[in-house]
Amino acid sequence: MKFPIVVIALSSLFASLDATATGNHGGGHSGDAGVIGKAGVPASISRTITIEMTDGMRFIPAKVNVRSGETVKFVVKNTGQLKHELVLGTAKDLKAHAAMMSKHPDMEHADPNMVTVQPGKSGEIIWQFAKAGTVSFACLQPGHFQAGMKGSVVVD
Repeated sequence: MKFPIVVIALSSLFASLDATATGNHGGGHSGDAGVIGKAGVPASISRTITIEMTDGMRFIPAKVNVRSGETVKFVVKNTGQLKHELVLGTAKDLKAHAAMMSKHPDMEHADPNMVTVQPGKSGEIIWQFAKAGTVSFACLQPGHFQAGMKGSVVVD
């Protein structure tokens, strides 16, 4: 009867690997980069935009305007007592990824279109916006997206 124990152990191992994966995966952070733009080069930054993240599950401001082709440095400040993050993406991909994060709350990421910020700390994203349209952003910590922690970047 050792076989079922091995199967259970392997299942647990694969589940833990899935929960700690980084990089691009279903509903991932960087799969939509062609639509939303690409990681920016620090030497090309045209301006800095500060965004505050609160425990009221809001971004301040929740809407910003940029120009097509512009490289922006986002300084993201967590003024709350909870861990928050800002992830750039399409509305569809952010919604799918929020659902995945609810199933795997310990998942960590390190992609150029997102930053996770501990309480009282700041982080940054340098991003070049590719074309006119709307790029969404959200906090994908479990429950935060569902509570309305979303925003948009209008690209003219």
